[in-house]
Amino acid sequence: MGPMNLRLPLLLGLLLLSFSPACFLSRQTTNEPIGRKKIEGFVPGKTTAKEVLEVLGAPSEVVQLGNRSAYRFEFTVCKNAGFSIIILSFVNSDTVSDRVWLFFDSKDVLTHAGSTLQAQDARFAMPWQSAHGG
Repeated sequence: MGPMNLRLPLLLGLLLLSFSPACFLSRQTTNEPIGRKKIEGFVPGKTTAKEVLEVLGAPSEVVQLGNRSAYRFEFTVCKNAGFSIIILSFVNSDTVSDRVWLFFDSKDVLTHAGSTLQAQDARFAMPWQSAHGG
């Protein structure tokens, strides 16, 4: 069998592989994880904005509330799962975030905080599945 005769089966094989079904997974994160342990040490009336920044780094957002301020910290996880066949793809995406809001008085002392820590709940699910049941 000469070189020309080998090219046709190779080309056919590559063509079939390019049209074969495939599954894929991907994961994307934004910012650094926050973690409950990092924020448990913050004490209203005692912790300063400077101490918060030393632990959590730069906030995603700072909101001025008159002479007070609020800092928002966020960590996001997005998980994608999909199925492709020929030129058609089906994709399911699940994006979940950890969000922490910290409120400071006019002297940059923490007054109160609110958090939702659910980034670890992001799930891979095929397009025909629900990532969180139901």
